[in-house]
Amino acid sequence: MNTSSLPPFAGLTPDVILDAVESLGLRASGSLLALNSYENRVYQLGLDEGAPLVAKFYRPARWSDAAIREEHTFSLQLAEREIPAVPPLVFGGETLHAHAGFRFALFEKRGGRVPELDRDDTLQWIGRFLGRIHALGKTESYAHRPRLDLDSFGREPLDFILKQGLLPPELETVYRGVAEQALQGAARCYERAGAVETLRLHGDCHVGNLLWTDAGPHFVDFDDSRTGPAVQDLWMLLSGDRAEQSRQLGEVLAGYEDFCEFDLRELNLLEALRTLRLLHYSAWLARRWDDPAFPAAFPWFGGTRYWEEQILALREQIALMDEPPLWSN
Repeated sequence: MNTSSLPPFAGLTPDVILDAVESLGLRASGSLLALNSYENRVYQLGLDEGAPLVAKFYRPARWSDAAIREEHTFSLQLAEREIPAVPPLVFGGETLHAHAGFRFALFEKRGGRVPELDRDDTLQWIGRFLGRIHALGKTESYAHRPRLDLDSFGREPLDFILKQGLLPPELETVYRGVAEQALQGAARCYERAGAVETLRLHGDCHVGNLLWTDAGPHFVDFDDSRTGPAVQDLWMLLSGDRAEQSRQLGEVLAGYEDFCEFDLRELNLLEALRTLRLLHYSAWLARRWDDPAFPAAFPWFGGTRYWEEQILALREQIALMDEPPLWSN
């Protein structure tokens, strides 16, 4: 696995974190709580005056400054239209700041609970919310953030995994063959869907990034926002057997189409996107192994059992990608 003599967040000490916040003219109380995040480092911090804030320190070299600012702009546009996202705070006309070699942004602290996805009204409400996000997402295009497609989420991650020599020798040939077959199946899904529209997405729309309050849902963490098909922000909300997922999807789309038209051809991409996420996730873990947080949090990664489970999951996806789309009118 990739190793580095210097972990990516080496030097991000509590003193550096507090000094970074105070560089913006705030007075930190010294209260500091690390929040659950692996890609970046995120902290809740207390102030001498006012409510606590959330500070996000960006992983070095992952995004360019321009790419981070594009994500910030999208979040601010959503907030300006009273679409409940959590945008970065502006200090001196800027949302992205730097201190001691680290880039960071500050956010209001917004709480919430996991939404009850077994409720039809909850699914429709989330659908309306996503429809509003996507309606705005269509109005402009990203220039500096990547696209979600077969190459970026499938071919490139697979090539990386194979070049790193991560697999046990007895499984490498099998994994390579199954992964190639999975990519071929995903390509057929894209062919069936045709030239669908792409737009600015949340990009990582799972329940961990969707918080519920009495006022309804709000999204946090647009860090993975990128250009892709609308269905990418829908499929991760679905769970259960095929019948249950079809029901859930129908409810989400019932709300979604109040604000944004959904192209049913995109349903051909649903299982393909699940397949690409499997490949992308394995490569993501491998790329981050020089960060001490990853071996500690994912000790099961890279062993024989992990790769056997990946082979099984890819084989299941190969079969699913040849089935009819999950849901249609």
